[in-house]
Amino acid sequence: MDCFWSLGQDVFGNEGAAKSVRRNGASELTELVILGSDPLRESPSTLERTMLGAAGASRRDLATIQSHMADSSNTSALLLAQAVASFSRSELRWELAIIAAAVAILSIALAASALFFFRRRTRDLTLIYFGLFCILYALRLLASLSSFRSLFDESRVFWNYVNWVITCTIILPLGLFLYQVADEHLRNFFRWLLAAQTVFAIFGILAAARGVSLAKLFFANNFVVLGTLAATTLFLVANKWRPGPRQRLSHEFRVFIAGFLVWMLFVVHANLLGLKILTGHNVEFLGFLVFVACLGYVSAYRTFASEERLIAINKELEIARRIQSFTLPQCVPALAGLEIVARYAPMSAVAGDFYDFLCVDEKRVGILIADVTGHGVPAALIASMLKVAFASQTAHAHDPVRVLTGLNGALCGKFEEHFVTAAYLFVDLDKSSLRYSAAGHPPLMLASRSGNVREIEENGPMLGMFPEAAYSSLEIRVSRGDRCLLYTDGLFEAKNAAQEEFGKARCKEFLITQRDIPAARFANALLDNIAGFSGHNSARAQEDDITLLALDFQ
Repeated sequence: MDCFWSLGQDVFGNEGAAKSVRRNGASELTELVILGSDPLRESPSTLERTMLGAAGASRRDLATIQSHMADSSNTSALLLAQAVASFSRSELRWELAIIAAAVAILSIALAASALFFFRRRTRDLTLIYFGLFCILYALRLLASLSSFRSLFDESRVFWNYVNWVITCTIILPLGLFLYQVADEHLRNFFRWLLAAQTVFAIFGILAAARGVSLAKLFFANNFVVLGTLAATTLFLVANKWRPGPRQRLSHEFRVFIAGFLVWMLFVVHANLLGLKILTGHNVEFLGFLVFVACLGYVSAYRTFASEERLIAINKELEIARRIQSFTLPQCVPALAGLEIVARYAPMSAVAGDFYDFLCVDEKRVGILIADVTGHGVPAALIASMLKVAFASQTAHAHDPVRVLTGLNGALCGKFEEHFVTAAYLFVDLDKSSLRYSAAGHPPLMLASRSGNVREIEENGPMLGMFPEAAYSSLEIRVSRGDRCLLYTDGLFEAKNAAQEEFGKARCKEFLITQRDIPAARFANALLDNIAGFSGHNSARAQEDDITLLALDFQ
């Protein structure tokens, strides 16, 4: 009997319990084992019910058992107790292992989702699809555990339906993830596969809602999963051996394939268990953990690779912005009797707005303002071309028609999808006159000392479109105290939240009400007024480049 003492300690976990078992015999030992069985299980197992029956019989015939079979009964009871306790602890360990796996998967899913939302400089959706997939899988693992179910006041039928709905829908975020990471030539296949799985998910949920047996649906799902795997394998093999040039799989897709194959081995095992071909525990979650590790690597790799590319692009844009800043005048000409103020507000790092000056002497200057259609790098490159072309017009700076004609000739045929609007103003302070010509540009505004504002428009075709385009000019008399405003269309086309434009009328009104302040303050106040109207000071982004030139005649 001494040999069972340590055995009883192992079974029950303490010496007092073991001594109690030896004193009270088989009946109390059995009762103690039953009471000490796994409290997380929903109902007694067949073995437990047998033990309970045996315990009842032992109470009724205790005297007979003790008188005839004392030693053999104690020995048998202890062996049986060990088996029961070992069985319940094994189940408990298994459930704890599954819970640990589910918690680990949920943690990874939440980390991936947090990475997606807090690192929003990239728009790669693989992280969010990965997170949704892991969350659904972890919830399905937890919903299959009796210990988790016991925390909620829901029936077994409810949890079976939850399991089925997750089984039907979990393939969708996985399919979207596959579509994101797959090479271009595989995306069409995954698009069709995703469509088929969506149809099956809708059919499966509707069938369950109409009362079709879940056992039949799960049985059908086993065949669908195995068939999908077989079809995917055949497609990949056929694609690999098809004639023509072969494209090498990307690094992240190879990692994904390795993890996926490991998981699929466990999935096949689980489905064979469902078809009763094999027996034993469903260990699919172990393969899924390997797969999740690979998916996490792929998602993180893509996210950080995208951010590295974005950082490199931003560095290049910053270099382009610095280069473009040198294409614009570093200072404005200083002429006696004329104050010139320039303001340049691009909507992005580089822009298509441009202005420049051709200084003839201390009393005469030519001023060009231009706007290239589009935004960003292409528009900025065309603006750089415009600077080179404008610098070659110095010989006839006094003639706006020849300047615009020369610019048009230099730009025609250089680009197809863009064009340039421009206005050129030649200021002659000796004659107190302006010569003005434009190419599809918004009109010049001239505010007189008396408070009147005139729109002056003398437009020809936009630059770079028609080689034979003809332009004309007009001459304008100015007086001391007049203010001239040249600008690009981003100024009056700025919109507020109601999609209402700032408009030329507001610009005219501002010219009238602010005619007595210096040109620099006027330019700053006008930009502030536009920003306040359109909401550029808040979260709303600027929608177009804004450039303005204010000229005060003194």
